[in-house]
Amino acid sequence: MKVLNSLRAAKRRHKDCRIVRRKDRVYVINKRNPRFKARQG
Repeated sequence: MKVLNSLRAAKRRHKDCRIVRRKDRVYVINKRNPRFKARQG
């Protein structure tokens, strides 16, 4: 999991990425490639 300032760049990297909010943190997850994850902050 990468910790990034800008999740928009991470979301553009793959078209299957979703932005999810969990416990006041914003995540980018990818169902087709589960190793691709990013978190903001």
